[in-house]
Amino acid sequence: MNIIVCHNFYQQPGGEDQVFAEEADLLAAHGHDVKRFTVHNDAIDGESHSATAQMVRLMSDTIWNRRVYRELRELVRSHRAQVVHFHNTFPLMSPAAYHAARAGGAAVVQTLHNYRLICPAGTFYRDGKTCEQCLGRWAPLPAVVHKCYRDSLAATGVASAMLTAHRAAGTYRAAVDLYIALTEFARQKFIQGGLPAGKIGVKPNFVGTDHGAGDGAGNFGLFVGRLDASKGLDVLLNAWSKVPGDARLRILGDGPLAPAVREAAKRDARIEWLGRRPLNDVYDMMGQAAFLVISSVWYEGLPRTVVESFSKGTPIIASKLGALEELISPGKTGLHFKQNDASDLARQITHAFASPGDLRQMRGFARREYEDKYNSKDNLRQINALYDRALRTRRERANQPLQTKPIAVHCDLTLRGNRIANPK
Repeated sequence: MNIIVCHNFYQQPGGEDQVFAEEADLLAAHGHDVKRFTVHNDAIDGESHSATAQMVRLMSDTIWNRRVYRELRELVRSHRAQVVHFHNTFPLMSPAAYHAARAGGAAVVQTLHNYRLICPAGTFYRDGKTCEQCLGRWAPLPAVVHKCYRDSLAATGVASAMLTAHRAAGTYRAAVDLYIALTEFARQKFIQGGLPAGKIGVKPNFVGTDHGAGDGAGNFGLFVGRLDASKGLDVLLNAWSKVPGDARLRILGDGPLAPAVREAAKRDARIEWLGRRPLNDVYDMMGQAAFLVISSVWYEGLPRTVVESFSKGTPIIASKLGALEELISPGKTGLHFKQNDASDLARQITHAFASPGDLRQMRGFARREYEDKYNSKDNLRQINALYDRALRTRRERANQPLQTKPIAVHCDLTLRGNRIANPK
């Protein structure tokens, strides 16, 4: 097939970027003619306008980016694309890109890496705990009141305006042929949020290169990820202080809570903070670790660390929360602890270190979980099947009149923001 894979890069690199690159590479390596269409949020800082003008421009582009619409529509036609697969459109690509793909005659597919379409912050997380106040609301006003996105009234207002405008226009229900949720838990949340159940499939992320199983001989616990409150770093550090003996913890990553992690390492010689490391180093350390800890206090999507850890045969001790409860089987691929409960986490860690036989058995289960669910061969089969499903939906709507109302609504909103008379 002729495929266009689209992605809006954030300013801070993350797992979505890796999935975008690996899926595009996988498709190209197996006979598909793949083109990439990307924008980058660095362009926001590159604008030379005043702060007010920049905000007006950002709001306009977030709701309906006319340049992206024109460029992508032309690319779809010139490439004769059958499928346009989106990973992220927020904020600069905008939902206008869906309509551009439709106008070019392609099937439209969107992977749901986070909860942005039903939560302006994309996380269902506020004030240190999960929050679903905006779930199912036509206009996500609670998010604006609480400044949920970047703790900014303006930024949250822009994200909320985008969601409200495109819900009213019917974009999310009509302009996308197929959504791909990463887990069944996420699929159910999006259904609760109003997306059509029949348009949501499930496909997990995968690890493109198999680095082979490790042996866990390092006998330490490992945390890998961004050091922020949603990852439950305070829960993990508190729990480790309750773990007896010489149990060691290594922490890989950086972020706002780096000072707290640095101080914890100074107080407790068993804790080692190693900052950011190259991906190969991360894989090596995962293979050496007795187990990985995911102490998150928010609804994770499908963290790449889960798939990476399983690929190394390393079991996971994780919060019993959201998709993590679905992804990790207690006693087989890892252990669960009560969300936000440092004492329970400490008990699970202590039990794991005291049960080397159980850990060896779990290593085998974890590796088989990767081989059965998260390898590139099976992922390619699933992607192809989902594309076929999206193409069937596109053919079903081919004889129906193209809904122009969403485009007219979005152009009108854009015009009011910029006070431009000509929408073209």
